[in-house]
Amino acid sequence: MNVAFAADGRLVHVFSDAVFSGAAIRYDETSVPDPITPSGAAKAATKTAVDAIVSNSAVVQTSLIVGDGDSPHEVLVHRLAGGGVRGTLFTDDVRCPVHVADFAAALLERATSRYHGVHHVAGADAVSRYELGLLIARRDGLDMDEVPSGRRAEAGLTGPLDVRLRCDMTQRRLRTELRGARQFLGEGHR
Repeated sequence: MNVAFAADGRLVHVFSDAVFSGAAIRYDETSVPDPITPSGAAKAATKTAVDAIVSNSAVVQTSLIVGDGDSPHEVLVHRLAGGGVRGTLFTDDVRCPVHVADFAAALLERATSRYHGVHHVAGADAVSRYELGLLIARRDGLDMDEVPSGRRAEAGLTGPLDVRLRCDMTQRRLRTELRGARQFLGEGHR
C-alpha cells in the first residue's frame, strides 16, 4: 500500500486502476470498483477500509507511471528492443499513462487540498502498452522494429484489458496539467 501525508496529517492513499475490470472501459471518479483479479480485489478492499477509517482522506487512482527513462515500462522497452529479454507488448492492453512529474505534482496538490474522496490522476491519452513502447523507443532513439507486439487476449493472461481513467473532475481541481503520453513522450521531450 502506498500512502502520503501532508503537513497536517491528511492521508492520501495511492492505488492503481487494477480495481476495475475493464468491462466499462471508461471509469470516472464516481465509478464503483469491479475488480477481476485477487490483487485488484485487495486494492478495492483497502480503499473501502481507508474510506471508513479516515473520513477526510484522498484516494488517488492512477495508471502506468512513466518517467524520463527509468520506470519499469521504459526499462522493459529498452531490454526488449536491445534483445536483452524476450517478451511482448500487448496491442489490446490499454491504459492512460501519466508522467511521474505530473503525478507527483498532482499528488502534492491533493495532499494539501480540501477535497477528499476519489481522484483520478492519469494521462490524457489512452494508449496500448505496445503504442507506449513505440513512443518510448522513438523518444530514446531505439529501433522501433525491434519492439515486439502481440495480443494479451491470445496469451491467456487474466486481468483487465482496457481501463481508461477519466480525470475530468480531478483535472478541474488541479493546477497541474495531466499530459498524455503522446505529448510527454513526443519529440523534443526527455
